Amino acid sequence: MSAPGPVPHHGIPVPHPLLEAVRPLVDAMGGELLDPAAAAPEDIVLRWEGEEVVAVRLPGLGDDSLDRIVEGLERLHGPLAALDRRTKQDLVRQLEARGAFTVRHGVETVAAALGVSRFTVYNYLRHVNEQRAKER
Repeated sequence: MSAPGPVPHHGIPVPHPLLEAVRPLVDAMGGELLDPAAAAPEDIVLRWEGEEVVAVRLPGLGDDSLDRIVEGLERLHGPLAALDRRTKQDLVRQLEARGAFTVRHGVETVAAALGVSRFTVYNYLRHVNEQRAKER
């Protein structure tokens, strides 16, 4: 790795081309740039030429954002109902970390997108919480 840049931004040496490229987008979204070592599982770690450069923590969801997030997941993964159980659980974990289930009808929206019942989403959430408890 090259020598750190002059001034850290949230603990990340700057300037780095990737950091400079994503900063305006992350700032506009209300997200946060982090050192990759400080990334939580729900954060997105960006790499440059195989090296972890920056992690992005996305903001919590607003009422109208959940549908767009689900649409984005469908573009990325294809039909969400066709995904295996483990992948669905991981998506529920990511969505929970972003506040999807604090949004009105969040559980129902996610359940419909995943092709499962609300009860199943609650079971996935219970599983997520059990995993977090084990990690502590």
